[in-house]
Amino acid sequence: MESTGDQSTFPDRTYHVDGELVPADEATVSVHDRGFAYGDAVFETVRVYGGEPFRWESHLDRLDASCEALSLPLPVSRATLRERVAETLRANDCEEAAVKLSISRGVDTRGLTPPDDPDPTVVITLSPLSPGGTDGERTWDEPARLQTTKTRAVPDRVIPAAAKTHNYLPQILARLETRVSDATEALLLDADGKIAEAATANVWFVADDALRTPSLDGPILPGITRETVLDIAEAEGIPVEAGTYEPDDLRSADEAFLTSSIREVKPVATVDGVEVGGGPVTSLVGRLYDAQVEEACYSG
Repeated sequence: MESTGDQSTFPDRTYHVDGELVPADEATVSVHDRGFAYGDAVFETVRVYGGEPFRWESHLDRLDASCEALSLPLPVSRATLRERVAETLRANDCEEAAVKLSISRGVDTRGLTPPDDPDPTVVITLSPLSPGGTDGERTWDEPARLQTTKTRAVPDRVIPAAAKTHNYLPQILARLETRVSDATEALLLDADGKIAEAATANVWFVADDALRTPSLDGPILPGITRETVLDIAEAEGIPVEAGTYEPDDLRSADEAFLTSSIREVKPVATVDGVEVGGGPVTSLVGRLYDAQVEEACYSG
């Protein structure tokens, strides 16, 4: 997702930590928390429009799947998580935001092996955004410029790709690679050199009159916005292929875009310096995505 700011620079905000609302500058976890010590944690970033979390149940389904992949028990019910999100929004007088839910295995000083009886840590933070929907504003100023990086996506056999965990070091290293160019986003390949995903977004392109995206058979996070776009394409009769693609396939595409909960549908201007750009399919998908947001979150 787009950067939503350094949380430590917003002491006026209020966050939710283990069931309590606390000022941002007092919102802390233990140095012995396994999320801090080992990245032993999962998270979800949910876009809230008009006070309504968009695709909430889908995000919670993925959170459940992430917890299951780590054998980490979800410590509170969905209803409790939803109420904590609502409390955090109210405490910040905010109805437009990116809300991040993080669940770690909790405090443990016994070493690497997970405890049999964890006491998970649950943290909810937020970053205010502009309104979305059909009359809203974009969270991005310009189309993305992608750069293929040497850093590869982590194989599914190492860290389950379907689990959204705190282990983001490959994406961070990939982003560092882009600093030597004018790229604004990193493109990661899998171990075989096939397109996986952007550092924090799913990748789409149009070729031969079909919408194409890397298959989830690869090390690819099943994005909630990706799922929404697939639904849109099916409803509109847009041919879709989820397959295996080379970087050259993306560079020679008719148009391309990225999707994530915060970026929504973001056109790709260039790939490795080669001009690609958006187009009619990108524009259509973006408008229909906005319409879904409008209906789900603003229409009543």
